[in-house]
Amino acid sequence: MSFLKLSGVEKFFGPVRALKGIDLSINKGEFVVFVGPSGCGKSTLLRSIAGLEPIDGGRIELDGRDITKLPSSKRDLAMVFQSYALYPHMTVAENMSFALRLAHADKKVIDEKVGRAAEILNLSKYLDRTPKELSGGQRQRVAIGRAIVRAPKVFLFDEPLSNLDAALRGQTRLEIVKLHRELGATSIYVTHDQTEAMTMADRVVVLRDGAVEQEGPPLKLYDQPANRFVAQFIGMPQMNVVDTAELPALGAIVGAGATDGFIGVRPEHVAITAPGAGQLAAQVDVIEALGADTLIYARTAGARGGPGVQLVSRQNSRTSLKPGDPVGLDIASHFHLFDREGRVVGMRGAA
Repeated sequence: MSFLKLSGVEKFFGPVRALKGIDLSINKGEFVVFVGPSGCGKSTLLRSIAGLEPIDGGRIELDGRDITKLPSSKRDLAMVFQSYALYPHMTVAENMSFALRLAHADKKVIDEKVGRAAEILNLSKYLDRTPKELSGGQRQRVAIGRAIVRAPKVFLFDEPLSNLDAALRGQTRLEIVKLHRELGATSIYVTHDQTEAMTMADRVVVLRDGAVEQEGPPLKLYDQPANRFVAQFIGMPQMNVVDTAELPALGAIVGAGATDGFIGVRPEHVAITAPGAGQLAAQVDVIEALGADTLIYARTAGARGGPGVQLVSRQNSRTSLKPGDPVGLDIASHFHLFDREGRVVGMRGAA
C-alpha cells in the first residue's frame, strides 16, 4: 500500500490548468524527485501536497488518511524552502525549536530533539549563533533541522540548494541523501537540476506542462526514456537528437526505421576518429576540457549545402584536437528512434 497517494490532482490558476490530473503513489521511506523545466508544475505539485495551494480536483492521502482539505499545519509534513526563511533575531536553537515551542512541547523534549538534529547536521557548536553569523550552507542546514525536530511523516524540499554555490551544492546534496537514509524518512524533492535528480533519487518523476511524462529509477529513465522530451532532459550534456532530413547519412548508418523522424545518440556513444576513418565526416567546433572528461563538439557537412549538424562526443581522455580540425565520427550501436511527435519507435543498445 502506498504511503502517499495522489489521485487525479488538478490545479487551476484562472484559465490555466497548472496540474492535469496527477496520479502518483509514493512508498514509505522512498526518496522521490520531481524534475522538469521552469513552469512544468513541479513546485505547484509540491505546494499542493503541503497544503499551501488548495487543489481544484482529485484527492491526496497520507498513510491511509485523506488530507485533501486539511490545512498545512495538520498534514504531518515538513517543508524546506529555497529561501531559508529563518528568523534573523533568533538563535539557531530558537529557529529549530520554533514549531515545538508554539505547540507548547515540554522543554526537555525540545532540548533533546534540537540537540539530536544539531548533532546529525553538524550544528551543535552553532546553536547560540544567529543566522547572520552562519554561511549559506549552514543556514540551509538549520532550515532542514527545523523540519527534522517536527518528526514529520514526509519531508518536502523545494529547490533547497539553488541559493548555494557549486561546491556547497555538492556537499549539501550528499548531506541530504545521508540524512534521508539515517532517518529512514520519506522525502519529496523538487529541482530543475537533472544532475540532482539522477544522483539523489530512488525514483524520478519528470513533469512537463502540468503532467507526468515518465517516472522510474534514474538510470531507467536515462537508458529507456519514454519520449524525446525525457531523453533530452535527462543526461548532461543532453542527448544528441538529429532530424533525419538534416542528416540523411546518419539515417543510413542506423538503418531501417530511421527514415522519417529523429535519431537520438548519447554523447558517450559518439566516438571521434581520424579524418576519413569514421562513418561521418565532421569538423571540430568547440572543445570543453573538464579534466576527467572531454567534450568535443563537431559539425558535419550539411545536406544540400545546409549548415550541417552539431554532435557532441564525451570521452574520458584528453585530446590534442583544436577547433577547425577535421575528424571522423563513429556512431556506436546505441541509439533511440523518435517519430515526428517525439514518441519512441525503436532503440538499440539500451540497458
